Amino acid sequence: MIDHLSVGVSDLERSARFYEATFAPLGLSRLVTRPATIGFGKSYPEFWINLRAGMKPVASDTGSHICLRAKSTAEVDAFHAAALSAGGRSDGAPGLRPHDRVRYYAAFVTDPDGNRIEAVTFPSE
Repeated sequence: MIDHLSVGVSDLERSARFYEATFAPLGLSRLVTRPATIGFGKSYPEFWINLRAGMKPVASDTGSHICLRAKSTAEVDAFHAAALSAGGRSDGAPGLRPHDRVRYYAAFVTDPDGNRIEAVTFPSE
């Protein structure tokens, strides 16, 4: 249903370094680089960061986040660790989340501008 999405960032190169490290465990890499935007994906750019030089940090109470699918709990763990090492903040450590229908394992991080990103998998065990 969704072809691609984008988030605003105040420093394109800082955010590119963050997302390159954070997305690597999920198999996403930088595919397109333009003066004010960078696209990440597996085979085509699905996630874009767009320079918004005057942007203020995203408020933590916006309620919005972007969730990316991981293949395993190990990928979710690696996503979280990579994000923290690259300057992100934890917004929910890796672990099972209460859910009434499925087993849901996820981790939440915020990028240097406050954009909230989640990695999720649905373990069968």
